[in-house]
Amino acid sequence: MDAMTAPADISTLSYEQARDELVRVVSALEQGSSTLEESLALWERGEELASRCEEWLIGAKARLDAARARQLDSASPSTGPGTE
Repeated sequence: MDAMTAPADISTLSYEQARDELVRVVSALEQGSSTLEESLALWERGEELASRCEEWLIGAKARLDAARARQLDSASPSTGPGTE
């Protein structure tokens, strides 16, 4: 994260953008060259980014589950009157 660039609003980031920034945050933390205050800010940003990634993944899973349910519904025989 460049000190001259304001961080993007996390709620507007795509999964890939949030993931890529999270990778950069983790890398910066692993280097250990930041001050305590900078490290805390990075950690907080990383937590927010991880939550954003999780939101995207949960949403993707819900979409897949819905698509699978529609596929099963269209493949299953009718259960109307006369099929009992």
